[in-house]
Amino acid sequence: MSRIIRRVSTEIARHLRQFVKFPSTEEDYNVNRNMFHAIAQFPGISGVIDCTHIPIQSPGGQFAELYRNRKGWMSLNVQLICGPRMEILDIVSRWPGSTHDSRIFMNSAICQKFVNGIVRGILLGDNGYPQLPYLFTPVLEHHLRTPAERRYNRAHRTTRNIIERLNGIWKQRFPCLRRRLLTKPVTTQAVIVACAILHNIGILRQDIFENVEEVPLDIVPVANANAAQNPRGHIVRQQFIQRHFM
Repeated sequence: MSRIIRRVSTEIARHLRQFVKFPSTEEDYNVNRNMFHAIAQFPGISGVIDCTHIPIQSPGGQFAELYRNRKGWMSLNVQLICGPRMEILDIVSRWPGSTHDSRIFMNSAICQKFVNGIVRGILLGDNGYPQLPYLFTPVLEHHLRTPAERRYNRAHRTTRNIIERLNGIWKQRFPCLRRRLLTKPVTTQAVIVACAILHNIGILRQDIFENVEEVPLDIVPVANANAAQNPRGHIVRQQFIQRHFM
């Protein structure tokens, strides 16, 4: 059984670039942005980002404790970016559970694609991420000063809820993602990627779960992200709020 799981998962994972990807044409970009805008009138969104912990058995060795997350159990911290249909646009599944969300993003290929303008638009993330010109986070509650900032936060929260629903659907569709995966690390990563691909195939075939019990989003400490704050990002966000939420 273990050999079959490894072979099948690895073979499915080979098709990652075919099924897990951002839109490739301007027309498809516009469709996604319009669908996101229809949720809460937040303009220019390309995707919503968050990390979710997938339970695993201890990989053993001298670095095993790196996989123990802040809740005390072993996991991979998996980064997901989702689209307006709850499709997965990007996935990173190789980081141990103790790794902060912002570090995963800043070291990811998709981050460099946003920096270099290969992928356009805005990502929405929580305060576990730094505010950047292409990644918009909520205004911290104790920094809220104007009605426009409150409208921005409300639209941000409502739109970002889509990744909470994705987490619920993904983990209900594939219960192994909620239980402790007992496979070897390389196979575990292949299983997670295979589940992302199969989820997107389900979306394409309109195989949608109904009445899904949502998985609450983690409240991620902001301290680590604050160290990487980009002053230009805050200026861009303030100008964005004044332009779209006044």
